[in-house]
Amino acid sequence: MKIAALSAAFLGSQLFVIPVSDRVPELKVEAQCQATTATDKAMGLSESQSFADCMRDETDARQQLQTLWTATPGPVRDSCLGEATGEGSPSYVDLLTCIQMRQIASATATDTAPKLRGASKNRNKQH
Repeated sequence: MKIAALSAAFLGSQLFVIPVSDRVPELKVEAQCQATTATDKAMGLSESQSFADCMRDETDARQQLQTLWTATPGPVRDSCLGEATGEGSPSYVDLLTCIQMRQIASATATDTAPKLRGASKNRNKQH
């Protein structure tokens, strides 16, 4: 019984996403940062991002997500998590950006400012 539990725990730790609804999910971002650094170097970018800088950005984004996560609606979290982990390259930066963009879009949609309307097809008619 204990062996099965330990095996399950070990296998679960190998996944890149461990979803927990009330906490920011654990993303394995190291491989993504290594790939980004290698790509930047291969492209010969004069200001390529170092692995340490990439990891710092990911850590900072995760810390910002700590304050946003529980206040973010579940469907938004799920959708953004899917986007941030798509294509096998999980990123807290992508997850944070997605949630922030959804918050801005939501605030804009509920704004009390007058809504803009499209052009009327009757505007050129003589009255």
